Amino acid sequence: MDRYDIAIIGAGAAGLSVAAIGAAFGLKVVLIERGAMGGDCLNYGCVPSKAMLAAGHAAAAARDAGRFGVRTGPVTVDWAAMRAHVRGAIAAIAPNDSIARFQGMGVEVIQAAAHFTAPDEIEAGTRRLRFRRCVIAAGSAAVVPDLPGLSGLPFLTNETLFELESPPEHLLILGGGPIGIEMAQAHARLGCAVTVIEAAESIMGREDPEAVAALRTALARDGVAFIEGVAATGAEPDGEGVALLLADGSRIAGSHLLLALGRAPRLAGLDLPAAGVEASKRGVAVGRDLRSRSNRRIWASGDIADPAGIGPRAFTHVASQHAGIIVQSMFFRLPARLSYAALPRVTYCDPELAQIGLTEAEARAEGRCAEVLRWPLGENDRAVAEGIEAGIVKLVVDARARLVGATVLAPRAGDWAGIFGLMIARGHKLSALAQLVLPYPSLPEAAKRAAGEYYGPRLLRPAIKRLVAWLMRLP
Repeated sequence: MDRYDIAIIGAGAAGLSVAAIGAAFGLKVVLIERGAMGGDCLNYGCVPSKAMLAAGHAAAAARDAGRFGVRTGPVTVDWAAMRAHVRGAIAAIAPNDSIARFQGMGVEVIQAAAHFTAPDEIEAGTRRLRFRRCVIAAGSAAVVPDLPGLSGLPFLTNETLFELESPPEHLLILGGGPIGIEMAQAHARLGCAVTVIEAAESIMGREDPEAVAALRTALARDGVAFIEGVAATGAEPDGEGVALLLADGSRIAGSHLLLALGRAPRLAGLDLPAAGVEASKRGVAVGRDLRSRSNRRIWASGDIADPAGIGPRAFTHVASQHAGIIVQSMFFRLPARLSYAALPRVTYCDPELAQIGLTEAEARAEGRCAEVLRWPLGENDRAVAEGIEAGIVKLVVDARARLVGATVLAPRAGDWAGIFGLMIARGHKLSALAQLVLPYPSLPEAAKRAAGEYYGPRLLRPAIKRLVAWLMRLP
């Protein structure tokens, strides 16, 4: 039986990060992956979706060029060339996640399914491996609902969507979360009819309603149709396509159906009871140090981890954050404690919707919202110069003028996240943003103007005016 310092199940973002760090420390590391290296993010998620979005954004920009005095003529989409662009993006990044690269680091890579046979043993293919420490990083998969009539019908998930050889005539998207919304805009801009069906009262239900309202308007302008507040109760064939039956008695038919109802951890087949690892449908039960609460040899990282008190987060950048926690907890035995207080999340449509830290509603629920500051993007000089109308910056501050949350609806809003994340993580007051010198003209100046809304009224109080008048009399 082969013995390893660290065994890692899953070669997605989480597993690759831990494997690279472990190998750098000179540990004997084995990485087990049953599918493609790079996992969901590279092959079926972040990379292909953003590549398709880029194509959609380019098509929209060409159609809209006339308002700048640029004449392009009718815009057509070459679907095969678009797919080649998507595949090219994956191929360009793939070497970073390849078997050869990790073998070069000193990591042994086994391409096989893995399951536990004991608290310190794994079976991978025909091999049995014993480990000192293990990281479960098997990721997550798209939720497939138990919808009457769905079984046997053709449907798409993020794992099959990018394989379509021709554009869908009418794409039905069941679920109005980030994945559904991104793919709705991408396909609409590429010339497809798109309808989003969301059971909740609003798409993007976790996000700030003010920003979501503006985003919905932008998506509708692209041609996306919405059915909100109505659940799907069944599915049935419709010619060569599929139809959804809705709770209000209506029926909607489309050529294709994309399921975008969230993610579920890939727990099946791991045989966690054999390792004495507690888990639920949310994922592997771990503490804030990402260590299993029932087997101290095992950690969990990425989408499959369910940290006590804060729950799972299905983001690639969370996997990188987890790797840092595991370095502290597993490698150095330091009292690491995971926090999502400054965690950013971004929906990469146009305009992008970025949330860093708490939304206004979340802050109010926690009693941490003393004031909300807003600045419309339409009053930003760079936005005016580029003809950008939709957008807003909202800053949520506590009673000590510290930033606890930021909502940004703007082009490339995700690129602003670092500023707000740093402020929240370090407990900086709003004055740090108000005093920040930013290049002119730039879109992030809108955030500085929002911060200025906090100090402006306070500086113009009668007492301050009297003080300034007195100081001006001094020689």
